[in-house]
Amino acid sequence: MTKSPAWLQTLRALLDDYRLLRLTSRVASKTHPAADRKPIAFFNATTRLNGLSQNSAFAMFAAMGLQLAGYPVVYFRCLAGMSRCVLGTNRDDHLQLPPCKKCMRQSSKVFSHALSIGFYYQPEQDLLTALSDLSVEKMGSFVWKAPDPDIQSPMPLGEMVLPSLRWALRRHNLQNDEATRYLFREYILSAYNVAGEFSKFLNDVQPLAAVIFNGIMFPEAAARWIAMQKGYRVITHEVGFEPFSAFFSDGQATAYPIQIPQDFDLSSQQNEKLDAYLERRFHGNFTMAGIRFWKDMKDLDDEFLERSAQYKQIVPVFTNVIYDTSQIHANVVFPHMFAWLDLILEIIRAHPETLFVIRAHPDEMRPGTRKQSRESVRGWVEAHNVNDLPNVVFVDSQEYFSSYQLIQHSKFVMVYNSSIGLEATLMGKAVLCGGKARYTQYPIVFFPDTQESYYQKAEEFLEIAEISIPEEFYRNARRFLYYQLYRVSLPFGQFLEAVDRPGFVRIHPLSWDSLKPEYCPAVQAIVNGIQGEQPFLLTE
Repeated sequence: MTKSPAWLQTLRALLDDYRLLRLTSRVASKTHPAADRKPIAFFNATTRLNGLSQNSAFAMFAAMGLQLAGYPVVYFRCLAGMSRCVLGTNRDDHLQLPPCKKCMRQSSKVFSHALSIGFYYQPEQDLLTALSDLSVEKMGSFVWKAPDPDIQSPMPLGEMVLPSLRWALRRHNLQNDEATRYLFREYILSAYNVAGEFSKFLNDVQPLAAVIFNGIMFPEAAARWIAMQKGYRVITHEVGFEPFSAFFSDGQATAYPIQIPQDFDLSSQQNEKLDAYLERRFHGNFTMAGIRFWKDMKDLDDEFLERSAQYKQIVPVFTNVIYDTSQIHANVVFPHMFAWLDLILEIIRAHPETLFVIRAHPDEMRPGTRKQSRESVRGWVEAHNVNDLPNVVFVDSQEYFSSYQLIQHSKFVMVYNSSIGLEATLMGKAVLCGGKARYTQYPIVFFPDTQESYYQKAEEFLEIAEISIPEEFYRNARRFLYYQLYRVSLPFGQFLEAVDRPGFVRIHPLSWDSLKPEYCPAVQAIVNGIQGEQPFLLTE
């Protein structure tokens, strides 16, 4: 996307603010909460600093829709309530303060006509003393008494904060230096403050449920833990699988738990709809969380085809972004993705007759952003001299290389927890999965439960002439993908459009009543899920 001139960005920002304030005002004037209904609490501090991100828009639309359905809504609002936050962390200057004024200004726009209860930062001195001399490793397993005296379970602060620190520093293996220790301490102190303040908030508000962004970033993870300890229903949300869509769940949203009825099979019309999607996807015409990665997908060139013809077989290896929030769920068999790659390197060296193509994830070195990984597959390849092996081709993250054509030429496919594993099954290829993926909750791929059995299964696939794939894999893959796209992805695209900043959006001109459940299928699914305590599904 071409960046607009500064004057046009300013003008659009003013227009965006006007639309936002007008919409919140109109919704507030039209809501009439039922006297007997408990409020719904919302907390999403890690969705943005300034500007409207997709996830903050999803939470806002959900809250407005619930208000229009007669539910009171109360926001838990950060008023510089953390000494350091995830999005406000500067990886190159750990002492830099987060831009709280900008963030609070954005909150004022979103919450301008809604009830909100703010919280401030006050560090726990005893906790600070306990953390002062700890290493990064020790802080990773640190526990402390809960801030609410009625909660007997100790609070796993280190484990709770670790995914946020990895995400902020763009690496899995953390360095035990002063900068990392400092941020770890401040994150833990801030998480504890959020937990204590959210406990008071729950006591005051007594909500029917708490709707929280993803539940993995430490502010929301702390709030989720407190709410669950106190017996409240917690709903988490993340981006869905279609453009401008959201996923809501009573479980961990970043794990995408999807409940498919056992007797569900696609109709002919549903099959046609899914086939049309796959046709677009296989040609690179798709986005992920609002980002278009491969703008110009290239076919496999003659040089690669000539090289691959010298080998008995081709095996692609698809990696993930090491710091991504999905990795907290993926690391079940292997401690992390690079341990999986270390094992694959052993297999590569033992099979010179096979050409292995290692594909870095397109988001690993996303250009034009600060999201570039600081512990990358490219770095792993260089550190282990993988490019010196004659039977390896490394495809870097920003190379527009047709992964789908590669799969077509392959004997089988290795993935960690990439979504391409699901698609490879749909293409009729056996998939050997190293990490727990959202689709491994159903029999769709081969997912050995130990490192030894993974190695053995890889050896088996490399040696046998033909790999037999259970018929249920293909059926389950189609069922899962359809549900993922068209039942659990709640569409808000009619209200939003992308802006110059990746992942951020602006609101279309819209009438307040378009967010009423009877006019908005996504809002209706959220209201149904709240009322019936059931999965948040679109009605077909």
